[in-house]
Amino acid sequence: MNYTAYLWVLLAAVLWGTTGTAQSFFDGTAHPLSIGAFRLAIGGFSLLLFVLAARKLSVRSIPWPAAILSAISMALFQPLFFSSVQLTGIAIGTVVTIGSAPVLTGIIEWAALKKQPDRIWATATLLALTGCILLFANKGQQLVDPAGIAMALGAGFSFAIYAIVSKNVLKAMEPVSAVAVIFSLSACCLLPFLFFFDLSYITVPGNLWLLIYLGIGATSLSYILFSYGLKQIPSSSAVTLSLAEPLTAAVLGVLVVGEVLSGLSWVGVGLLLCGIIVLTIGRRRKPSF
Repeated sequence: MNYTAYLWVLLAAVLWGTTGTAQSFFDGTAHPLSIGAFRLAIGGFSLLLFVLAARKLSVRSIPWPAAILSAISMALFQPLFFSSVQLTGIAIGTVVTIGSAPVLTGIIEWAALKKQPDRIWATATLLALTGCILLFANKGQQLVDPAGIAMALGAGFSFAIYAIVSKNVLKAMEPVSAVAVIFSLSACCLLPFLFFFDLSYITVPGNLWLLIYLGIGATSLSYILFSYGLKQIPSSSAVTLSLAEPLTAAVLGVLVVGEVLSGLSWVGVGLLLCGIIVLTIGRRRKPSF
C-alpha cells in the first residue's frame, strides 16, 4: 500500500483551500466564473505547452472519450458551483457541493463499478461530512433555494464523475499530460463566458499575479498531485480526502484574513481532521478495494 498517494491528494486539497483566501486579495470586482475560466486556461494551456515542448504528449495515447467527459465534468463544475453559491449562499452551496461529492462518488463506484465501499471509508466520510456541516453552521443567514441546492448537487456530481472517469485517462497517460489535456479542453468550454463579464480587473498587476497563482499553484499543480494520488487509490477515498479543502480554507480564514470561528465550527474542524486520519491511518490495517 502506497501511503504517499494519500499525501498527494491531501496536498492537492490544501492548495484548493487557498483559492478563497487568494480571491479575497483581488483589487476590484472579479466575477467568480471569470476567475474559474482564467484558472483553467492558465493552468491547462501552460501545462499543454510544457508537455508539447518536452515531447511528452502523443495524440494517439489520449483516450478521447474519457478525456472529453472528464473535461466537460470539470467545466460544468465551475458554473454549477458558483451559481449555487450565488443562489443559496456560500455556506449551504459549499456544504452541499463538497459534502455530496464523496457520497455520490461512493454510490457511483458501487452501482456502476461494483466496488462496494468499506467501513473505513464510510466512517471517515461520515465524520468528515459532519465536520463540514458544523464548520459552516454559523455563517450568517441561510437561504435554502431549491434551484441552488440542485445546482450544488450537480456540482458535486460533476466532481464525482471527474474523479471516476479521469482514472481511465490516467491508465493511458502520465498525470502531467493527462491534466494538461483535460484542463485545456475544459478551458475551451469556459472561455466563451469571458465575453459576458467585466475583465478590467486583470490589468491590475497584483490581480494578474493572483490569477497566475490560481492557475499554476491552485489548479495545474494541485490537480497533478490529485492525479498522482488518484491513480493509486479509490476515487471515493480521494474525494473524501478532498474535504481537507474547506478545512484549509477555514484555517487560512482565521490566520490570514482575520475571520473568527465559533466553538461549533472548531468542533467541525476537529471532526474533519478525524475523518481524514481515519481514512489514511485505517488503510494501514485494511487494503483498499
